[in-house]
Amino acid sequence: MLIAVMEKSASVKDIGAVLRHIEERGLKPYLSRGDEQTQVGCLGAPEEDDLREELAGLDGVSSAFVSKSPFKLASREFRPESSSFKVGPAAVGEKQLTVIAGPCAVESADQLAQVGELLKDLGVPMIRGGAFKPRTSPYDFQGLGEEGLQLLAQARARYGLRVVTECLKPSDVELVAQYSDVIQIGARNMQNFALLQEVGRARIPVLLKRGMMSSLKEFLLSAEYILSQGNEQVALCERGIRTFETMTRNTLDIAAVPVLKRLTHLPVIIDPSHAAGDRELVPALSLAAVAAGADGLIIEVHPKPEEAVSDGPQSMTLPGFRKLYETLKPVAESVGRTL
Repeated sequence: MLIAVMEKSASVKDIGAVLRHIEERGLKPYLSRGDEQTQVGCLGAPEEDDLREELAGLDGVSSAFVSKSPFKLASREFRPESSSFKVGPAAVGEKQLTVIAGPCAVESADQLAQVGELLKDLGVPMIRGGAFKPRTSPYDFQGLGEEGLQLLAQARARYGLRVVTECLKPSDVELVAQYSDVIQIGARNMQNFALLQEVGRARIPVLLKRGMMSSLKEFLLSAEYILSQGNEQVALCERGIRTFETMTRNTLDIAAVPVLKRLTHLPVIIDPSHAAGDRELVPALSLAAVAAGADGLIIEVHPKPEEAVSDGPQSMTLPGFRKLYETLKPVAESVGRTL
């Protein structure tokens, strides 16, 4: 990627001229506008091309360079400042931690009502719940489908929450987007490139989960598929990777937080529920994630985990989640964050 670094004093006219110059060469420009730095990138220019010198000579451009990063738009070379995006009144990637909570699977209106009341009382802005469930066995509960989406939308209207739910295939993106505020791409679909491109075109915020056996480079390249389609509203979710350890469902890669923060400007969310597979471990992993610099948490909560149709052992009870939420406050404040 060729990147033109704009001067702080560059005008809108200057930036527009750089964008037009790139387009006139038959290339697609990408704008990265931050509080301190504005940059314009483009893909496809041959290294021996003289475009770099042309851009460096334009008004308002301080320098131009070629990025060697394999993940172009997700890299901090393209956007040095951390990025954020709005989901209703909440912001993902800013000082306030993003907390998302709710059941693994949508089961009933009463289930969502009990969770919704708790989240509203605590001030948690987003509810999660699966209407379409990718299950290891074809005989397990697969979700309520559109009925589940409708129940989530009802909870959003009643409790003022924003909805995070999973989409499994490209043909369902439009439907899921009608009812949700954030589309989740699950671990099993991290490299479903057709799905990634479709949510990229949909322009709806995306929570992208890391594949259970994927490297961080592969994770970021999956995010690149979404970004390359013009959707800049992407958050990365570390949910544990599969290792030789059997005492937990997965192994939470806590080191992924600072590594990702160094490599990318995208917000980083931690899913302690899928990492642990055990509700008693979720508080400790949540606190560790916040201390490590994560931008938020997505936690499974159920009114009666022992009766849950999926992931009951890792789902927190309503009192348990309330206690955890209160415990998070001092840890968040210690690292300069708020709830």
